[in-house]
Amino acid sequence: MQPEIFVGLVILIVSIVLHEVAHGHAANMLGDPTARMAGRLTLNPLKHLDPMGSVIIPLVLALAHSPIFFGYAKPVPYNPYNLRGKYGENIVAAAGPLTNLALALFAGVIIRIASAIGADPAFIEVMSLAVYINIFLALFNLIPVPPLDGSKVITALLPQSLALAYDRLRERVEAYGMLFGFGLVLLIFYLFQPIFIFVVSSLFSLFTGL
Repeated sequence: MQPEIFVGLVILIVSIVLHEVAHGHAANMLGDPTARMAGRLTLNPLKHLDPMGSVIIPLVLALAHSPIFFGYAKPVPYNPYNLRGKYGENIVAAAGPLTNLALALFAGVIIRIASAIGADPAFIEVMSLAVYINIFLALFNLIPVPPLDGSKVITALLPQSLALAYDRLRERVEAYGMLFGFGLVLLIFYLFQPIFIFVVSSLFSLFTGL
């Protein structure tokens, strides 16, 4: 395996684990202990990784030099009926993508400091990969189609009538199963890929100064 592919895979695994742990911590703080009781508030990757979504799919994409590079972990369980507040489920859903954006911003700050002090270009390249992967994960997960987080985040941003209509539509999509949902997500991504890549690149430049 080429070193850059291995490094990218490690960064992706760490990023998706932190993404899922953030969901669990948000739920726990809002009154639902389901993730904590299931032992999912740990950074141990073995508790979170999905063999297909966390290793095989990212590896195939990397070896194929795909322009997209993403993966997923086992979803953290939570009970929405235990969550406090009107927007409890929206907050839990947003916690994952916001964590990825925070990681990208943190890595971007490190890049700016490293560039200023003349650090090893190889280190800056690794941090740049961390920024790119985390921005990509955040934006991809915010696509408002089930099973992605964006399908739950968006209802907090819509007027009540539209939110209720969207919830009904989401339930219909979910009824067809996860594979149908992911197929729909990939179709939407394909159709809007130029816009998506432009936003990722813009945020990358904003965070890193590169």
